[in-house]
Amino acid sequence: MSVRITAVAKALPQHWRDTSDILPFLDVWLAGQDSRFQRKVKKIFENAAVDRRYSVMSPEEVFSQTTFAEKNAIYAREAIKLGEEALKSALAKTTWKLTDIDYLITVSCTGIMIPSLDAYLINNLQMRQDVVRLPVTEMGCAAGVSGIIYAKNFLKANPGKRAALIAVESPTATFQLDDYSMANVVSAAIFGDGAACVLLSSHEEDAGPEVVAEDMYHFYEATHMMGFGLSNTGLQMILDKAVTDTIAEHFPAIIYPFLEKNQLTIESIDHLIFHPGGRKIVEVVQDIFGKMGKNIDETKDVLRKYGNMSSATVLYVLEQFMDKGCPTDTYGLMLSFGPGFSAQRVLLRW
Repeated sequence: MSVRITAVAKALPQHWRDTSDILPFLDVWLAGQDSRFQRKVKKIFENAAVDRRYSVMSPEEVFSQTTFAEKNAIYAREAIKLGEEALKSALAKTTWKLTDIDYLITVSCTGIMIPSLDAYLINNLQMRQDVVRLPVTEMGCAAGVSGIIYAKNFLKANPGKRAALIAVESPTATFQLDDYSMANVVSAAIFGDGAACVLLSSHEEDAGPEVVAEDMYHFYEATHMMGFGLSNTGLQMILDKAVTDTIAEHFPAIIYPFLEKNQLTIESIDHLIFHPGGRKIVEVVQDIFGKMGKNIDETKDVLRKYGNMSSATVLYVLEQFMDKGCPTDTYGLMLSFGPGFSAQRVLLRW
């Protein structure tokens, strides 16, 4: 019995801006700050390798003084809309009905909802009353791959079942207007909002790449490196400047033992499905694999078009591979990093 990824689809918020359109808003936000700091911030935005980003809020709302409650209300309202759209778009790529879904996983870290997103989807879309729910709220950028791991294990234990993984994120709802730290600036420069849905199945008649193996890798002494601090003004980004170097240092231990355990080498991997965490991380990964004659062009393309959408981003990369189609008997490696600090890996075979 195998578990397969049947379809992937995305959903985007209504608001969007090219990076060049955001620079005038920075002039207003940075008014009164040191001129050298202003130039540095603009340079960070211009060099982030993000051409466009989408948002659940207009730029005027993002750069206005709003409370945590006001921003979280927008996040919750739009998360439900985006979750519904992503799920319906994914189903449209299959012959499934909403009532075919046995297991519903929702992942998000950029807002707070209790009941969680899945409860609203079950009600609004009239999904089955016995659907199994799993909301995942605190795994950050790694949660997209983590969700695939959880779905795979559920489906492996339950042949003939189907699962939907929905990732919805709004990092712009976490922007801190009065915070001029590098963590807040860099996250504002690289992040955008978006949603995605992955449909997985252990049903014999469903096609798609097989989820062959999965694994998690946890870094010691690194809980301080990435996450959110809960402040009176909302979720405040924690982003250590050592993240990129730490990933580079651990990269061999993350990749090679996992492949060896599955009797593969990196040369056996045809499709690199990596989370675009930011320009520096992408450059480090590209440098490592470029020496082997491989590329992460799809990862760079997603970063350029949408920015880093936390957990949903790697699923946008996966969608590109799914939509273009991959040759039979080829392997793909999914990888994302998140708070903890951790790396999540999934091996796919078409």
